[in-house]
Amino acid sequence: MASRSRAPFTNVDPQTEEDARRRGFDPHDLDSSTEQFMSLMYTSLPNPPVYTTTHLTAHRSAPSDGIDRISGLSNALLRDIVSRLPAKDAARTAVLATRWRGIWHSAPLVLVDTHLSDGIWPPTDTLSVAASVSRILAAHPGPFRCVHLIYSRMGARQTELRRWLRLLAAKGVQELVLLNRPWPVDVPLPRTLYSISTLTRLYIGVWKFPDATGLRGVSFPHLRELGLCSVMVENGDIETFVARSPVLEILNIHGSIQGRVRLWLVSNSLRCVQVCNSKMESIALVNAPCLERLILSDSMNRDNDKCTRVKIGNAPKLRLFGYLDPGKYALETPATVIKAGMEATPSMMLTTVKILSFDVCFGVHKDINMMPTFLRCFPNVETLHIKSAECDQPTGNLNLRYWEDQVGPIISVQYRIKVMTFTKQAKVDSFRHELWRCYTFNCMTQDIVGK
Repeated sequence: MASRSRAPFTNVDPQTEEDARRRGFDPHDLDSSTEQFMSLMYTSLPNPPVYTTTHLTAHRSAPSDGIDRISGLSNALLRDIVSRLPAKDAARTAVLATRWRGIWHSAPLVLVDTHLSDGIWPPTDTLSVAASVSRILAAHPGPFRCVHLIYSRMGARQTELRRWLRLLAAKGVQELVLLNRPWPVDVPLPRTLYSISTLTRLYIGVWKFPDATGLRGVSFPHLRELGLCSVMVENGDIETFVARSPVLEILNIHGSIQGRVRLWLVSNSLRCVQVCNSKMESIALVNAPCLERLILSDSMNRDNDKCTRVKIGNAPKLRLFGYLDPGKYALETPATVIKAGMEATPSMMLTTVKILSFDVCFGVHKDINMMPTFLRCFPNVETLHIKSAECDQPTGNLNLRYWEDQVGPIISVQYRIKVMTFTKQAKVDSFRHELWRCYTFNCMTQDIVGK
């Protein structure tokens, strides 16, 4: 039987292929699973500000009156139109007339490398796409409104990547999304990135973070949003970058970060911090006077009770906090490590939080014991979201009397909460879930009946 032909690798480089075969693994399986991982990664990236479904055409659906209304538009409006087109369509406008050539050269361009491909996904023709990116970056004088480079494996293109970054720095790119297609996953991102001072939004994925010592004397005065997607960092890298971004408002960390990283945030501008699917030893809001939202989800640290420590320091505007998983996160205030059964004192309470979310296994006794203590630390919660996680191996048998006799009334549940939602995942123990619903309903209705 003739052997079946296999599709070329889209993620695995020759060295990784050789290593996989030597260890007895099929590199095609690795390539396929990596593509699934990359598909998830793409969902965390911002969308480019272009209209990909619009087509340039000379066909008219209705008779024309012969009046050229386009030529009557101002250059500023025409530049805005061209800047919202994919790069290939924007370049085609230059053949319309001499005036349009000037419009294309002066319009803030949007360059998305996937728009330059043959339309086949996963990527196959990365060489021609990289060549097209080089030509466009060299030909257009800038500025570049937005650049997305997510198509190619950059491990073997370090020289080319540095040249791209130098051109982007010289031509004033505003939004940059730079995603490396593994393998390998530890390709160092060139420190040339630090020379781009015009950035307003930056997302980088599947890189090794550039040496933070290169940030000395560097600042990002316009950067408002920073996303790190499966980026390998050392302790202090993120803090150093944030410290040099005086107007940064959004920090988005998505994907497992190798190593036990401690994140200490000091920022007078941050308003939203999101950490999802990541491995962190601790997250500390040391001084974040403008922070309004702290979103945590799916910590990777559930081995041997090594929870991610979340310490809330100076965050006087924090209004939204979630998803707080008692089995994955340990909550701390400046003077107290909060443990199950503790009486909530004023120094432990986070009184500014109005929206609170839990991700909890109702069949795990240790997790459930933490919930009442956590709730008492948020006395002014008005909206409570609870997601019931799957529990394959229950460790306790809690009934309604546990909630009524041992837990007792909770101020936020009994007096403050106006909206409460429950989300039940597949295979969740419905009986334990309903016990919690019954308890909270009783607390709320007792107060209503009493009035």
